[in-house]
Amino acid sequence: MAYQVKVGVTTFQGDVEEHLLALREAMRRLNVKGEVVTAKLPEEIEQLDAVVIPGGESTVMGRLAQRSRSLDVLRRRILEGLPVLGTCAGLIFLASRVYDRVVGETRQPILGVLDVTVERNSYGRQRDSFEVQITVPKLGREGFRAVFIRAPSIVEVGPEVEVLARYQERPVAVRQGPIYGTTFHPELSGDTAFHEALIEEAVRFSKR
Repeated sequence: MAYQVKVGVTTFQGDVEEHLLALREAMRRLNVKGEVVTAKLPEEIEQLDAVVIPGGESTVMGRLAQRSRSLDVLRRRILEGLPVLGTCAGLIFLASRVYDRVVGETRQPILGVLDVTVERNSYGRQRDSFEVQITVPKLGREGFRAVFIRAPSIVEVGPEVEVLARYQERPVAVRQGPIYGTTFHPELSGDTAFHEALIEEAVRFSKR
């Protein structure tokens, strides 16, 4: 079978299965033919038309990406235009600048491809997780269920970054070209809006 697009979810660390399900549902809703796979090794990342970097623990994620020799490949491909969606820890991994609310400078491995400054653990620990309804006008969504789990926050955005949604005046979803980042977990919302946006980017990318 010939696939139109191939979209991957990185398996360095994090909640992979929920993203796989959301991507498959997004493809079904958009009537896009394609393959949804897991990806970790450089050769797997090279084959993708788009990628999701899920939530989890961003420091562990970065170190495992380095160990598998995938960090530099992933950075290069994103800079070449590969569409990407980073959620929670995935957003931290994408960011240009990262610090922790408690410990300050983290010195963790990051991709540095999204021009934002991110503060880790902004809302506290796991027990401080919460859900709110947000509006995402560019994706045509009102009342989007945003699930925040040990969430970071975006404290600064660069001039090329578009803010897609805010909560308590801070950006919680951003876009820089085909790079999307959220401080929450859209894969847990029951709404595939962000995954659909990524699939649409993948279709455009595959036609280049």
